[in-house]
Amino acid sequence: MLRRCLALTMVVVVKAVVVDRILRRRRGSAGPSPMRMLIVVDAPIEATWAVVADVQLQPEWMREMKAIRLATPGPARAGTRGEATVRIFGLTVTDPVEVVEVEAPHRYAIRHEGLFKGGGLITLESGADGTTTIVRWEETLVPPLLPDLGGLLQAPVLRAIFQADLNLLKRLIETGSVD
Repeated sequence: MLRRCLALTMVVVVKAVVVDRILRRRRGSAGPSPMRMLIVVDAPIEATWAVVADVQLQPEWMREMKAIRLATPGPARAGTRGEATVRIFGLTVTDPVEVVEVEAPHRYAIRHEGLFKGGGLITLESGADGTTTIVRWEETLVPPLLPDLGGLLQAPVLRAIFQADLNLLKRLIETGSVD
């Protein structure tokens, strides 16, 4: 019985490695595609930016982020470094991040430097009459094992999680609370 389990495990691992390599060849040097989410917030861009750019508020609307510690004092700017404690897929990991771009009130970008590599970009655009804000979020997270197959499998779940986070962001901005 043990031999059969080991043999089956080896077959699954080999097939997963082959599929991962095929996917990598197909995508070429372009890198993995980012997950894209969007929401419209009933608030002007300045009010929306104030919440998005407040790093200490992120655990309020990013439910998988349990805590954030900044190593760089002051408001977030390019070069700000920190660590987020994140629990996702039942695993708790420390995610070292660096803010790579801040262009108030339009762009906020980070680079993930931990176990899952990648980056995130949040862009804000005023709605037609200036009373709403269009929030777009692109996120790329590359798993440490089988990055192409893992990325393909995790994308639908992560996209749903991040869209739910945007729904909480909207609620926080519009009502002052996520509850």
